[in-house]
Formats: sequence, structure tokens, C-alpha cells
Amino acid sequence: MQRLNPSASTGSQPGSGKPAGSGRSGNPARRNAPRTRAAATGRPATAGDWVSGARLRTLPLAIAPVALGTGAAIVAAGPGSYHWVRALLALVVALCLQIGVNYANDYSDGIRGTDANRIGPARLTGGGAARPRAVLSVALAFFALAALAGLTLVVLTGQWWLLLVGAAAIVAAWFYTGGRRPYGYFGLGEVFVFVFFGLVATLGTTFVQVGTVNTESWLSGVGIGLIACAVLMVNNLRDLEPDRASGKRTLAVLIGGTASRVVSCVFLLVPFLIAGFFGLFYPLAWFTFFVLFLAVPAGLIAVTATTSKELVLALKLTSLTALAYGVLLALAFAL
Repeated sequence: MQRLNPSASTGSQPGSGKPAGSGRSGNPARRNAPRTRAAATGRPATAGDWVSGARLRTLPLAIAPVALGTGAAIVAAGPGSYHWVRALLALVVALCLQIGVNYANDYSDGIRGTDANRIGPARLTGGGAARPRAVLSVALAFFALAALAGLTLVVLTGQWWLLLVGAAAIVAAWFYTGGRRPYGYFGLGEVFVFVFFGLVATLGTTFVQVGTVNTESWLSGVGIGLIACAVLMVNNLRDLEPDRASGKRTLAVLIGGTASRVVSCVFLLVPFLIAGFFGLFYPLAWFTFFVLFLAVPAGLIAVTATTSKELVLALKLTSLTALAYGVLLALAFAL
């Protein structure tokens, strides 16, 4: 397996062979921060900039667990007994959290200077398209919308302890890259993604509809959580060199490029073992294996890519894998 080509993803000083900003001691990200803030005083961001900043391609990670949780709720209560309004509210919570964390990451990474040389969608803060305070305000607005939808679910269900779950989700979303010691900078991003966009989103969706959880919600939550981890791993593999240069120690940085490629494939393919288990009880679950037409190419690209730009396609395919896996397995439960 070949290493990523650093020249495709880092800002090197001409003739130096060193990453930009590496000539002095200290954290390069911190040194770049003032320059990033200054750049953010340019032209106002366009509507297209803000849409790009929302990173719509990540929204399948919010839709899939809600679909699975709803399918599991139908299994638990029967086709006519689940609450579709609560399912929609759960979807609003998940979507707003996903968009909120995307803007929060844009803000936090941007003011640290770690987004300066990334491959992929343009960053609002790091690219100077929007003022940092504006990006932060939009992130907080989406967190507030998620909180409002979540509070509505709490009132409808009467389960006030869910407030703690919602608060934990928002706090975890912020401190992924925010705060003085963001845990996403210390290799724990996959833990957050697995817990909140896997287990919590799936189990929570089932619980608010029928007041219980079942094997379907637990195992499908594990499956979609692992695919979400694969998305994050491929994303961080794409940004491996810029993250390493800026001091952002993602799991990909900690374990290295070769191990990251293997782990991303494991994250991507293990959920199909879960789908095979469900196929023993829900015949339509076997249709989930058609999603391998997305997952296998995504894994092959992740393993063989030699530049960061090649991994952009793997990232798109992995995100589509999450959506297709969630929807097809949910339909297998519901039908």
C-alpha cells in the first residue's frame, strides 16, 4: 500500500521540504490562527458558501439512524402503532446536530488554522469566506433548533431524563473540535460518532416512538455507527498530512496511513455481518447486500489511493453507503 502524496494535501514552503509554518517551535495551528482571523474579514459569504459549509454530503449520517430506529419501532409496536410525528422530530434533532457540528468544526478548526491547506469543500472560516463569529452564530442556531425539537420530544414522551441525553449530545458536538482541549484532536472522534450518530440516534428514535428498545435497534445502531466511523476515518485519512502538520492528532494520525486504511475497511464491512444476521429473521434484509456495490469500491479506493484528492470519491461513496444501508435495513424491519 502506498503513502499519501504530501504535496497533494499540504502547504509546503517552496524548496524547504517542510510543511508551512514548521520553521519555528510551538504549535503551527496556533501560529496560523491570527492570519486566519485576518483573512476572514474579506468579502461576505455567498449562499453557496454557507450551503457548502453545511456539508450536505454528511447528512446521510443523520438520516440513516433515524430510519433504522423507526424501522425497529415498527417491529416493537406494529405497523400502525409507531408515532410518525416523533420520528420526524427525531430526524430534525439529528439533522440539526449534524449541520451544527459541521459549522462548529468549521469555526473551531478555522480559528486554530488547521483548515488552511485541506483538500475538499471550501471552509468558511479557514478560507476567509465568512467571519468566525458569523459561523459560530450559525452553529449555535442549529444546536438551538436541535434542542427545541428535542425538548418537544421530551414533552410528548414525558421522559424528562432525555434532557440529559440531548444536553450530552450538544456538549459532545461542540467539544469535538471546540474548547481548549477538543477530544477530536486526541483520536477520540470515532468514539463520538459511534455513540451519538450510531447508538444514541438509533436507540433514541426507537425509544421516543414506542417507549422501549429492542435487538433491532441495538444491532442496527452498532452497524450504522461503524459506517459513520468509516466516513470519519476516510475523511481524516484524506486530511492526514495537514492534520499531522497542524498538530491535530486524529485516530488516522495516531495509527498511521496504512492502519487507517485497514480500519476504515473493517468499519465499512462489519455492518454487513449484522445485516446477514438480520437476514435470518427478515428476508428483505438480504437486499442490504446490494449496498456492497457502494461499500466495496469505497474500501478499495481507501486502500489504494495515493493522493488526498482520490479519497474524496471514497468519502462520497462511504456516505452513500450509510444512507442506503440505513434505508434498506429499515425497510426490511418495517415490511
